[in-house]
Amino acid sequence: MAERSALFAAQRLEATSKSVQRLLSTATGFPRPARPSIAPKPTIDIKSIRQNPDLYSQNCVNRNYNALSEHPRRIVELFDQWKELQYQARSLREKNNNLRTQLTHPKNFSGNGAVEHHSGLDKNEILEEARKLKEEIGVIAQQEEVLDSQMQELAQDLPNLTSAETPVGPEPKVLEYINEHLEKTKATKESSSHVLIGTELDVLDFTAAAGASGWGYYYLKNEAALLEQALVQFALIVARENGFRVVSPPSMVYSHISSACGFRPRDLGGEQQVYTISRQEQDKGKPEMSLAGTAEIPFAAMKANAEIDEAELPLRVVGSSRCYRAEAGSRGVDTKGLYRVHEFTKVEMFGWTRPDESVNDLFHQMVSVQKQILRALGLYCRVLEQPSHDLGASAARKQDIEAFFPSRRDRNEGWGEVTSTSICTDYQTRRLATRTRSAAGGRMAYPYTANGTAMAIPRVIAALLENNWNERESCVRIPQVLWPWMHGIEIMRRQKQ
Repeated sequence: MAERSALFAAQRLEATSKSVQRLLSTATGFPRPARPSIAPKPTIDIKSIRQNPDLYSQNCVNRNYNALSEHPRRIVELFDQWKELQYQARSLREKNNNLRTQLTHPKNFSGNGAVEHHSGLDKNEILEEARKLKEEIGVIAQQEEVLDSQMQELAQDLPNLTSAETPVGPEPKVLEYINEHLEKTKATKESSSHVLIGTELDVLDFTAAAGASGWGYYYLKNEAALLEQALVQFALIVARENGFRVVSPPSMVYSHISSACGFRPRDLGGEQQVYTISRQEQDKGKPEMSLAGTAEIPFAAMKANAEIDEAELPLRVVGSSRCYRAEAGSRGVDTKGLYRVHEFTKVEMFGWTRPDESVNDLFHQMVSVQKQILRALGLYCRVLEQPSHDLGASAARKQDIEAFFPSRRDRNEGWGEVTSTSICTDYQTRRLATRTRSAAGGRMAYPYTANGTAMAIPRVIAALLENNWNERESCVRIPQVLWPWMHGIEIMRRQKQ
């Protein structure tokens, strides 16, 4: 009887092991960098996924993440396997405890060492049986660890749940216009490209940059170089007046930090997204480093493995940084000029809030800062509620502001993105181990985050060149709000050699 029971348990363990391996072999998702020991330990709400697999699966479909739509089901299956292993381990531990009980009661043994009750085994046989049970329990523990790790991997791949305000599908919703009185100029404005304007005024040089760095790079010269600094200062001042603290972040970050924020080395199609820093052989054991695609990443990492006092929330920062995007050259017509480049300066806003509706207040404040800046620059813009297909992995909701570019009339009716604002709820804080606790000593929670562009320098320069270009006088008017940083230059003309 004991032998048959042991055989049945072994067969069940083997069947469970094969089932686990089958599930693991079919698991696919985003490639991610190796997670070093110093990386924050993610805490994904897997219970919510298990209890609502259809919700999470449909969310993947709505966001055009079809390759991930089976992940919730796999998590449920893996959890069922995990529960089966738990049951087996508990049964084996009970048997092991019974054997230990027999060993600790000598009166149960006869003089020749045979057990008087139940098993009929002597002491040495009991010890051998206990050793085998311990080995089986160890094997099960290893399988449980593999299952748990795979559930975590699958859960981390899933995108954030989408907000109720987000239109489902590929089409955005137009919410409002900025500087709407300029709409009449949309039809009459010359379609000169900022590339031609910048070259004529000797403020942009793409040819020299191609020789130095390749396509997707540029030189800002003369007034354009001053204009970059003026735009940075103006954006910082407006954000600071709205309660944001100025921080200058690093441009290099650990790759696992980028991944935790939703920026992966490659997308599901295998296209490179992030510049990874190569390492010499002696440095292979060190954590991998990447160039940050946005200051959102180092800002989010400021509170990695940290607890924020609820009294500090909302906590808001703003800063200028160089940003690096590996995918810049993959968009066809957008590869010429400043619209889509590999390296650029951007002023970014970032903030943490309580895990409640207060994140909406921060979100709207960021959008308000953006509208204030673009209104002062005199650019004709529209505000969009972005659709589910346009949301990155971390965003639950996103609004973009697009400016009118005369040279882009043949695509998207001339509109081009200049700012973006996102609510990420607890997507980033759960992956970065950022926590908060109420002043009253309540339960630990994960704060919500939001991020928004205060100023994407190259695109705004391109928009200003195209919209403020005077063909007859071959000059560009500089917005008055930028004059304090332009060293007396109010109009951009070609300088005499």
